[in-house]
Amino acid sequence: MNISKIFILLGIVFLLIGFLWSFIGKLPGDISFRRGNFSFHFPIMTSIVVSIILSLIFFIIGRFR
Repeated sequence: MNISKIFILLGIVFLLIGFLWSFIGKLPGDISFRRGNFSFHFPIMTSIVVSIILSLIFFIIGRFR
């Protein structure tokens, strides 16, 4: 595979991730805490969804190799 095709593929993957991230940025189940000047956000559900999506992508890529 040509290096230019790899960069194009990576660019498309990053575009898709960015597009999906705008929709799943704050799911129910994410922990948000704000008090005064301090705020804390821990995206538990977002991390789980991203992990499942990446696992499926790598599984599909592995099947074609």
